[in-house]
Amino acid sequence: MFELRPYHNNQLWNPFADMERMMNSDFFSSRDLAAFKTDITDEGDHYELKADLPGFKKEDIHLDLDGDTLRIQAERHSEHEEKDKQGKYVCCERSYGAYSRTFDMSGVNTDGIQAYYDGGVLDLKLPKKGIEKPAAKQIEIN
Repeated sequence: MFELRPYHNNQLWNPFADMERMMNSDFFSSRDLAAFKTDITDEGDHYELKADLPGFKKEDIHLDLDGDTLRIQAERHSEHEEKDKQGKYVCCERSYGAYSRTFDMSGVNTDGIQAYYDGGVLDLKLPKKGIEKPAAKQIEIN
């Protein structure tokens, strides 16, 4: 049964090595476990935000705009808790839970945001706010 577990690779188990790997991982860093990776690029007239959200259904991803703050939230449910309560799992490593990040949208025309989700990647087109030029006027000399 335990030969199916992708953990030890037939080596002697060293609990101190496992603890050291855990301490050096992102688990104890300042990063949030419930965060996902994003890339943001400046495309001239708009920004493009791409977020890796593999394994999610489009219905499980929510985009909420509150003032100048955009919140991207996704939730994945545990299949082994819901579908298999008989204890058949030998190993369960897939993650589940709520994943969330917020972004400042103060430089974005929020009325024009477009969102697409394909192949596990959320793609947002964020049009830049236009730069308001002061109106031309003539100054009178006193």
